[in-house]
Amino acid sequence: MTETWWHPETLARKRPFLDARRAAVKAVRAYFQAEGFIEVETPAIQRSPGIERHIRPFALSLREPLDDMGDETGQPRYLHTSPEFAMKKLLAGGLPKIMQLCRVWRDGERSPRHEPEFTMLEWYRARTDYGAMMTDCAALVRNVAKVAQRSLANDGLFRRGDQVCDPAREPRRLTVAEAFFEYAKIDLLAAADGTPMPDPEALRAAARGQGIHVSDTDTWEDIFFRVMLDRIEPRLGLGAPTILCEYPANLAALARKKPGDGRVAERFELYACGVELANAYSELTDPVEQRARFEADRALHAQLYGTAPPVDDELLKALGQLPPSSGCALGFDRLVMLATGADTITDVLWAPVT
Repeated sequence: MTETWWHPETLARKRPFLDARRAAVKAVRAYFQAEGFIEVETPAIQRSPGIERHIRPFALSLREPLDDMGDETGQPRYLHTSPEFAMKKLLAGGLPKIMQLCRVWRDGERSPRHEPEFTMLEWYRARTDYGAMMTDCAALVRNVAKVAQRSLANDGLFRRGDQVCDPAREPRRLTVAEAFFEYAKIDLLAAADGTPMPDPEALRAAARGQGIHVSDTDTWEDIFFRVMLDRIEPRLGLGAPTILCEYPANLAALARKKPGDGRVAERFELYACGVELANAYSELTDPVEQRARFEADRALHAQLYGTAPPVDDELLKALGQLPPSSGCALGFDRLVMLATGADTITDVLWAPVT
């Protein structure tokens, strides 16, 4: 029988997880306050929700008061999939360190680790690169594990099924290319025959050579993520957290390319127990290059879903004033789920989307 989320027995079962969640919120805010961050609040309704290839936003219409002719004026708007664009504008306006703990929305996402509406922790540091985000992430997972340990009297370890991760340990740093070679025996940056990536035929041959099923119509990106899901992600963040870094540049639309190797970008994802917790990068500050990347991603989004969010021209203007910076987005509900040992993400939510 399906569990009713507001039933007293359900709430009683979830209450220890929810108490740990409240403690985790306090711990996160305490960390950033000690680091001198300003906590900001930006609108959930935006002209552009973000242009991620495989993230579908919720669209809505913003209606202003009736004009002089008595006609309604409805303007297309979106619920943000991340507060990134608004926060970068604040960073360009001169704020040096900002953070936000807010609700975000992504359509078509629901699973034991996904909800269409969830809580995201996002923060930015001016005049730093993504190395600063690695330090922050390691500290945050340790702090949340500690408060969950006190709240639940557990051993402070993250668990998911039979997978265990000790957040007190220093994260292992692994490049994407190293992960592909270690876990899938694929030379990602040179593919199978020495052809520079992202050549889909070379990567297709390399994947098939390792017994990974791919079709003749799969794109380079399709094959990349199939290898990631099949061979790599389940092995990340076991024993200690994993920082998977230096993503291929074509999979880092908002990140700065790595100096000296334009094939990869200064982007990383944080993993624990095979679960992605955070996505971070050194920010791209070139508005011309950013516009070109947006247009490429819009074309792919339209191809996949029949429509694409608009480009945020105000963001591009702000990038021209953005100092070298780094930023990170962390899935707060997932972090609490692992820290408490909850089976699903809804166990750490006061109420799910219904």
